[in-house]
Amino acid sequence: MPIGVVSDDDFAQELEKLSGSKVVPSTEVVIIEKPSKGRNEGDVNVPDSLRQIIGEEAVLNGRKSALGLAGMFGISPSSVSAYANGATSTKSYDIPSSSISTHISRSRERAIKRASKTLNASLGAISQDKLDYTDAKDLAGIAKDMSVIIKNLEPEKVLPTNDGQPVTQFIVYAPQFRKEESFETINVIEE
Repeated sequence: MPIGVVSDDDFAQELEKLSGSKVVPSTEVVIIEKPSKGRNEGDVNVPDSLRQIIGEEAVLNGRKSALGLAGMFGISPSSVSAYANGATSTKSYDIPSSSISTHISRSRERAIKRASKTLNASLGAISQDKLDYTDAKDLAGIAKDMSVIIKNLEPEKVLPTNDGQPVTQFIVYAPQFRKEESFETINVIEE
């Protein structure tokens, strides 16, 4: 029999010749479903260490750099945003993972510490001699750059909130009233 598409009867005859017994065609069809696409229960596609590195990259060197790194591994931009926030996915964006958040905050603290040391060294290097004889613009520029780095890396100071709304704070100053007799008096005699 030639190779190619054959009818069901021809196929049954060939099968009978090869197996030596009569083949009864089945009318019952069984459909086997493939597993669904996407992540299965408990499946972690991106290792936690890679999430930490991408989150750190986003915080320290910017989103563009983190997107480039994530692109090498086929990770989506939305996942990069989640990792930068300390979350494991966009679904858990509001519930950060402790391991990712801790890694990012430690990296941020190390960078702030290094920038602070450089800032203090550059401020210490601006002496009266340098101000008198050299151009201190370079040293002042370094100090300014380090302070900007520290400001950008420090977490934002968040006011207390009430269900996501900022709480209005009032500071009331109430001076104590004093009677006139409590003040010192000076008698002046006019001549």
